[in-house]
Amino acid sequence: MQLTGLQHNIAAFFSMDNIRNFCIIAHIDHGKSTLADRMLEATHTVTDREMENQVLDSMDLEKEKGITIKSHAVQMKYRSDGKEYILNLLDTPGHVDFSYEVSRSIASSEGALLVVDATQGVQAQTISNLYLALDHDLEIIPVVNKIDMDAAEPEVVRDQIVNLIGCKPENVLFASAKTGKGVPEILEEIVHKVPAPKGDPSAPLQALIFDSVFNSFRGIIAYYKVECGSIHKGERVKFVNTGMEYTADEVGVMGMKLQPQDEIGTGNVGYIISGIKSAVEVKVGDTITSVENPCTKAIAGFEEVKPMLFAGVYPVETDEYDNLKVSLEKLQLNDASLVFEPESSMALGFGFRCGFLGLLHLEIVQERLFREFNMDCITTVPNVSFKVYSTSGEVVDVHNPSGLPEETAIDHIEEPYIRAQVISKSDFFGPIMKLCIEKRGTLVSQHFLTTDRVELNFDMPLSEIVFDFYDKLKSISKGYASFDYHIIDFRDADLVKLDILLNGEPVDALSSLTHRAHAYDFGRKMCEKLKDLIPRQQFDIAIQAAIGAKIIARETVRQVRKDVTAKCYGGDITRKRKLLEKQKKGKRRMRQVGQVQVPQSAFMAVLKI
Repeated sequence: MQLTGLQHNIAAFFSMDNIRNFCIIAHIDHGKSTLADRMLEATHTVTDREMENQVLDSMDLEKEKGITIKSHAVQMKYRSDGKEYILNLLDTPGHVDFSYEVSRSIASSEGALLVVDATQGVQAQTISNLYLALDHDLEIIPVVNKIDMDAAEPEVVRDQIVNLIGCKPENVLFASAKTGKGVPEILEEIVHKVPAPKGDPSAPLQALIFDSVFNSFRGIIAYYKVECGSIHKGERVKFVNTGMEYTADEVGVMGMKLQPQDEIGTGNVGYIISGIKSAVEVKVGDTITSVENPCTKAIAGFEEVKPMLFAGVYPVETDEYDNLKVSLEKLQLNDASLVFEPESSMALGFGFRCGFLGLLHLEIVQERLFREFNMDCITTVPNVSFKVYSTSGEVVDVHNPSGLPEETAIDHIEEPYIRAQVISKSDFFGPIMKLCIEKRGTLVSQHFLTTDRVELNFDMPLSEIVFDFYDKLKSISKGYASFDYHIIDFRDADLVKLDILLNGEPVDALSSLTHRAHAYDFGRKMCEKLKDLIPRQQFDIAIQAAIGAKIIARETVRQVRKDVTAKCYGGDITRKRKLLEKQKKGKRRMRQVGQVQVPQSAFMAVLKI
């Protein structure tokens, strides 16, 4: 086929040698999103009018909290040495709860910018994300950011990076994402250091889906990286794992807006719209291939995400159950690490048992359900997953306290343990040790990174860190300590089921599995909190915490009483007694029929204990 001059230009322009796919990895608040903003400005991908802070963070929640929750892909065009290059940037979250998003971006890149704050140095999350990138053989470009700050120590931080990755000191770039200093050098380094994608343009189409979003007008938009072959507008494509076939109604690349193209070639990152309506049809990590000329095997996708934390999510209005299901499915499209299955509760009706990566992830999902789908939900006390070994030799995974077998049928219970890595200033060494030991942690190793920075490694139960560990760690270290963890194994645990009873009736939504040594304190706190939150009614309400048949804590919400003797003045005392007796009988009868309503604020507050 003879190419015209313009077509030839476009074909050459999409040459694989001119494509660079890279991601930015760093600890929270080390300036990833701001650096991405400056790159978009330097390459004129955004106009001055469109520019705003954290321009890639499209969610209101991201802008409010100042954190990146979702990975974001954007394509930039950049000229160097007379050639035009395509730079596909994947901005990633830094928070430990969203490390799954980082793993997906890394799997689609050939290089990574390792950004380290010049005032804080190498932190725990920097190291864990770096290891992820090294596992995928990515080319690492180290950048020391925030050199314009008064407290910056760029040379000290450069030495830390050199020790960490073994590069030469002159290979570490200095930059300020706020002022834009050093950004042109970073772009040049990406062009010259990051390898071009590898792949066979003449082979059958193989594209890896790394993300998907739901659009209410156009259905599901899937984002992918083409590993081999190319994808054309209008061709029939097949999703290998689900076996579904579609027509590629629109393909294109992601600038600041979606930019339709006729073809996306090997090594490039793009999107496909094919009118998919159902969330279950698109799986992150799936392979797209052509129906006419299919590939022989799927690309090895990502490892299945393993939720660390489980909680029940129930609609406030019981007839909203179907809407909640649809909302969770749409949310799952955009957040592949969310898993859920139906469950029911005596107190709350029908809902879902959801798996999360951590407490921040739970909070974000709850907030997004409310904002994006207008769903008012009640969330039960979160707990981790346990392995229960029964006396008959069976092993059961328990995500929910109500799924625990009878105590007589349990041989032993195992809980997940993590290896926690804490990096902090050595001034806070003592308080951090005390906190970790209180949380049933055992010290594995410690070593000083510099004269005033120490790295501590602990083995501790996951259940001890899901509530307030991170907040306490930040407050005792004045915000300096950084924290990262990964699951290592399951170990024996002395756990008990703690029930909360209202007037003798257990409220299953408030049950929790807790360590025997902490059960008394936790039960007492729960009772005290509920006493403040449950409104007074016409009868006394007994709030009790129990382990099996043994009550370990109790509080009472006193009844509201009308002064029935107000109209008796003087006269015989028996008249007053008769009225009080009559009131007492009424109260007793009311207590038998009256239901104790637990307000939603009570469930929310118990979460914060």
